[in-house]
Parts: sequence; C-alpha cells; structure tokens
Amino acid sequence: MIAAMSEENRQPNGELAIRTLAMPADTNQAGDIFGGWLMSQMDIAGGITAAKRAKGRVATIAVDAMKFHRPVYVGDVLCCYAEVARIGNTSITIHIEAWVVRQQGTDRILVTEGDYTFVALTADGRPRPVLEG
Repeated sequence: MIAAMSEENRQPNGELAIRTLAMPADTNQAGDIFGGWLMSQMDIAGGITAAKRAKGRVATIAVDAMKFHRPVYVGDVLCCYAEVARIGNTSITIHIEAWVVRQQGTDRILVTEGDYTFVALTADGRPRPVLEG
C-alpha cells in the first residue's frame, strides 16, 4: 500500500477479483450500504484470490487492518481488487481494496481496504501447506 500518495491520485492495487452492484436490500438503517455486506464482498474476492494461489480450498481465519474511507450507496458498482501480501506455511494474507464507481460516474473511488488471512485446507478441512508456484 502506498501511504504517501494522495487518495485522488491513487489507483487500485492488485487484480480485479469481483465486481457487483450495491442493491437496496444491502442497506443499513441510514440507507447506506451495510458494512457487513461490503466486508462479505471483500471476503469473497480474497477467497477467490487465495484459493487460486493455494491451488485449492481455503477458509477465512482473520480480518485485520480494516479501514472504511467512504460510504457505499445503492447503485454503486463495487469493484474489489486483491493482491497477495504474505504467504506463510499454511496461510495466505490478501490485501483487498474496495473501489466504487458511483451512478452516472466514471471515476473510481476507494471506499474500504483491509487484510484478510486465509488458511489452505485439505478436502476434510484440515490445514495444509500452501503449494509452491
């Protein structure tokens, strides 16, 4: 993550993992998109990236360093970008950035970012080494 770069000049880091539309059913009591929905979308994006790198099944074991920059609104197109931040023996940490394109807009806006850690699993759900490559 590049801390010195201003948010206006910042571009997404990582590979686009998912893209979805924020819908009215995903709102909180204030009418903004519920933070839990956003975190679940980021978890899906991270899981896709981690499973690809681990070459198999993974499960989320931790969510760290979440930072909510801006709200997400109904009608925003949410794009989650993911990159491998760290690989351990059985775990993979993925840095995920959530960006939106507002209705009738074209600029991407960083709304949330965080680090999700996944453990690689065998078919019966036991931790296994992350495969090389």
